[in-house]
Amino acid sequence: MTTLMFILGIVVFAVGLLVSIAWHELGHLSTAKMFGIRVPQYMVGFGPTLWSRKKGETEYGVKAIPFGGYIRMIGMFPPGADGRLEARSTSPWRGMIEDARSAAFEELKPGDETRLFYTRAPWKRVVVMFAGPFMNLILAVALFFTVLMGFGITQQTTTVASVSQCVIAQTENRDDCKKTDPASPAAAAGLEPRDRIVSFDGVRTDTWDELSDLIRANPGEEVAIVVERDGREVTLHAEIATNKVAKKDAAGQIVEGEYVTAGFLGFSSATGVVKQDFGESVTWMGDRIAEAADSLAALPGKIPALWDAAFGDGPREPDSPMGVVGAARVGGEIATLDIPPTQQLTMFIMLVAGFNLSLFLFNMLPLLPLDGGHIAGALWESLRRHTARLLRRPDPGPFDVAKLMPVAYVVAGIFVCFTILVLIADVVNPVRIS
Repeated sequence: MTTLMFILGIVVFAVGLLVSIAWHELGHLSTAKMFGIRVPQYMVGFGPTLWSRKKGETEYGVKAIPFGGYIRMIGMFPPGADGRLEARSTSPWRGMIEDARSAAFEELKPGDETRLFYTRAPWKRVVVMFAGPFMNLILAVALFFTVLMGFGITQQTTTVASVSQCVIAQTENRDDCKKTDPASPAAAAGLEPRDRIVSFDGVRTDTWDELSDLIRANPGEEVAIVVERDGREVTLHAEIATNKVAKKDAAGQIVEGEYVTAGFLGFSSATGVVKQDFGESVTWMGDRIAEAADSLAALPGKIPALWDAAFGDGPREPDSPMGVVGAARVGGEIATLDIPPTQQLTMFIMLVAGFNLSLFLFNMLPLLPLDGGHIAGALWESLRRHTARLLRRPDPGPFDVAKLMPVAYVVAGIFVCFTILVLIADVVNPVRIS
């Protein structure tokens, strides 16, 4: 049964992956057609074609390897300086450029001269190339909102899970109380498990972050704490102790291995599934987008640890880069967790949402062959033309993105090597959630 559920989880993630890819390519397709660019193909996946059907001038299909997708637009690159589509050379770099230029004009038909991608205004090309990643961002935001406002997320609450009997500095890393340890303010005040703290020193506390910040900010103060106990409100009095506690960053997250001197009450909070309002959801998503962008920027620095996890005896860190195979494996693990089905569903939705957010950020890198590389080329062309117009110089014409194809091949080679490394790590030393 566990194996069957694991396979089912992988299948569910694979479906989410295919929908995400198809949604991405739909953004490119719809805007390309809106601007009159001819699109011969719309494909989900790579490799051999499993199914296809031609509707109008576009062939729609699904291929065997569900790790990507594409649409083929005619005229992605302008002709060479001599006006020809091909100008072969013995130089391997020149050959790359002209191969790309030639491929851009495949299936050119009479009347297509006005339907080429490169002939569109730079802003239109930016829209076409941005539309794909933007569709992933829209889907990610929609899925995040569905979970945050519809189901809620697991977080610390203001309900008491357990009460510490003494004050122990968190730097000591122990749980047992010694005779020399002072009694904790929570125990002295009579705080009990399952109490829900309603207010602290006259300030209403609806979230754990609010309560935690108030406790930390009031060392040595005598405060009134109102709790809800068995359906009625009870007022307790506590003198907040001064203790060494874990440091929190600007986002309210614990900073591992760093400590500060602050107020201490002496209880652990219970966790629960809490629905977020619109403002809280926007803040939460903003934090996740910032964290994802930081993780993308930090990716090169994680390669040594990833290599050690794949080929050495190093541990696989929870925030280690993870590929499609690793994410599918996580999907399988989610399906086998002994948790309520609604929580499994929300974890699947979060997994697909996170994947779409990563697709958006990754594709926006200003590097060919990514969408961001084509966007950067169109913006550079627009800048050149506007500058020439201001300086009353001749129009420099379209920027030949094909000349950057040697760089694109190098970038693609690096991506392929990195993908293989992540794949090996995902197989031999995967990230686990359970």
